Amino acid sequence: MGGKNRSRRSFLNYLLGGGVTAWVGSIIYPVIRYLVPPKIAESTVSSIKIGKLDDIPLDSGQIFKFGRKPGILIRTPEGELKAFHAICTHLDCIVQYRPDMERIWCACHNGVYDLQGRNVSGPPPTPLDPFDVRIKNDEVFISRRS
Repeated sequence: MGGKNRSRRSFLNYLLGGGVTAWVGSIIYPVIRYLVPPKIAESTVSSIKIGKLDDIPLDSGQIFKFGRKPGILIRTPEGELKAFHAICTHLDCIVQYRPDMERIWCACHNGVYDLQGRNVSGPPPTPLDPFDVRIKNDEVFISRRS
């Protein structure tokens, strides 16, 4: 009779252990899925149209979206167009153009870039990644730098 009770007890321990394991897994799995972001493929777009050249004022900057990431288009006081990824290389904040300084500025930690995208002061460790800017029939196009 001791063998029969032992097998019942082993079976119940097995069921109880499996149930507890399943319950712990049902708690941990959603937490892990929440903390790990899903893989999103980068856009395969190679060029985008921003708008008409006449609609972009001198000494101004505007944010645009290139795939999943923001970019910044700057028209200098001389009328030259420059475009960069608008993500600060320090902590991934979005940069903006400051006409009063004629610089690209990150408000997070006061990082400053010149109009060539080079980091000139503050904590950013590397320059901004540039885009190519083309004008065709008075339309402004931004494309990845090759």
